[in-house]
Amino acid sequence: MKVPALIAVALSTLLAGCASGPSAEEQAAMVADARKASGALIQTLGGELKTALGEKGPEGAVSVCKVRAPQIAAEVSKQFNFDTKRVSPKNRSPAGVPDAWEAEAQAGLEKRLARGEKPETLDTWQIVATPAGKQFRYAKALPVQPLCLPVTAARQKSPTA
Repeated sequence: MKVPALIAVALSTLLAGCASGPSAEEQAAMVADARKASGALIQTLGGELKTALGEKGPEGAVSVCKVRAPQIAAEVSKQFNFDTKRVSPKNRSPAGVPDAWEAEAQAGLEKRLARGEKPETLDTWQIVATPAGKQFRYAKALPVQPLCLPVTAARQKSPTA
């Protein structure tokens, strides 16, 4: 079985005044909020892609990936108080290149997918120490859907996508 390509929805937030780290209950609440935020991004982006594909075909849907996806991520960031982005090791946008934690998280998600775990269950999170303080990091797998394959092919043909 071929493993589908993954994009990760990456969220993070600085934990102000949290020297010892959040309690188990606080961590569970952060994970729940991150799951809601990533779900909102995935649902909105997927809906807009499906509409664009139906109305304009693959070439028309490229603008959803290029223009609307970062806008949707910014809207989700504001709504849920997370820094939100889509990352991929094969991303063509410098803003979508994963940092070290995101790359490690994505590799772990890909291994779990290859072992047969269902894509909708693939997420991971961690409290990370940074120079600015503790940070909650979360990543959710976003498998490339069959409806996106024509968009991917169109993006490969377009040097400006």
